[in-house]
Amino acid sequence: MSALDRALWRNGDFRRFFAGQFVTNAGDSLYTVAMLWLAFELSGSTLVTGALNAILLLPWLLQVFAGPLVDRLPLDRVLVGSQVIQGTVVLALPLAAATGYLDVGVLFAVAPVLMLASLLTEPMETALLPRIVDDERLPGANAALSTVTLGLDMVFDALGGGFVAVFGATTLFLADSATFAAAALLFAGIRLGTATETDEHTESRGETVVSTVRLVLRSYVSDLRDGVRVLSGTVFVELILTTAVANFTTGVALAILPAFGDGLGGPAVYGLLLGALGIGRLVGSFVGPWFETVPYGRLLVAHGLGACCWLAAVLVSSPALTVVLFGLAWIPAGISGVLGSTLNQRVFPTDLLGRVSATKGTASGATLPLGSLIGGAVAEVLGTTTMALAANGFAFTAVYVLLRPRLRRLPAVGAATPEDFDVETTK
Repeated sequence: MSALDRALWRNGDFRRFFAGQFVTNAGDSLYTVAMLWLAFELSGSTLVTGALNAILLLPWLLQVFAGPLVDRLPLDRVLVGSQVIQGTVVLALPLAAATGYLDVGVLFAVAPVLMLASLLTEPMETALLPRIVDDERLPGANAALSTVTLGLDMVFDALGGGFVAVFGATTLFLADSATFAAAALLFAGIRLGTATETDEHTESRGETVVSTVRLVLRSYVSDLRDGVRVLSGTVFVELILTTAVANFTTGVALAILPAFGDGLGGPAVYGLLLGALGIGRLVGSFVGPWFETVPYGRLLVAHGLGACCWLAAVLVSSPALTVVLFGLAWIPAGISGVLGSTLNQRVFPTDLLGRVSATKGTASGATLPLGSLIGGAVAEVLGTTTMALAANGFAFTAVYVLLRPRLRRLPAVGAATPEDFDVETTK
């Protein structure tokens, strides 16, 4: 460990924030697993689990509005308050079960509150770190927090499924409320520095939330217009299409995964499948930089291998092999994700990256909750066969690229130029 790292970990406020993020991310994963499983257990309906999951996935669309709102709120209160709200709401579920009032309606009443509270977590991380960590230590702090975010999802998804299998979903909610209480205590101990932002926050407290939302919406719409203008006529229009299709089928898979896992062995298998998804994406993200010299078109065609693994996972008779194959299916997606971010940075001017990211994120991310909603409805008719059909989302990318010569011949990310992707660098 370098001296820089030792100095970072000697920072008591950072340690509290890191531990709080660790605990609250665990809580998010646990209640997602438990709520979706409980929704399926109570209703036996993939339509219900799909609709509930669509609500929990809304942060993909709403995150852009959360950041500017967080900038205008007192960070310490919001940070602690979001944990208190989540812990209280989660605790309401076992109480409802104990009194005989727990049903699907309660889950749908709770889900939006949990979604809105968790929506603030990521932008708060960005806003708070400069207040507690010196500028030269920010890269290390961000890397440490990213590890927590990426790694914990897969671990606690799997653990959550096992916990539900042994103790039941309502017991898990009791333990989950304790994680949010612990996170609130850790965050409450953080001493925010008197950064220059403090004066700006004080001056802006007179702004109403309504005026803030209007300003954010106006800016966001403007960014989308600029992003559409920049992307229009480029190769990225077709790449966004393939990503949107892949995200749609990801939403489908997440909606019917409780039913699919139930057919293979119950909540423990469901948790393992979620964990395998996270591991596959994490492995792909980790090895992605090693593929910077491989032509990008060939990497996109490799999504066909992911589709084959996904389909094989559905068809094999061994639950253990299903989990392994399902995890392998997500490695190409992880590779494309990390290289896609690098590609944006290489071919677009720095001053356009924000607008491009907003446009691409909206166009491709909107299909995730939509897929969850539609996938749940389709599975009501076709059953878990829908899981096999969802593999076509990855297959679509491979087939589409094979049929489009200009995509098939795209160069390696490490050698990419704006001209290769028809991006204009001059006005």
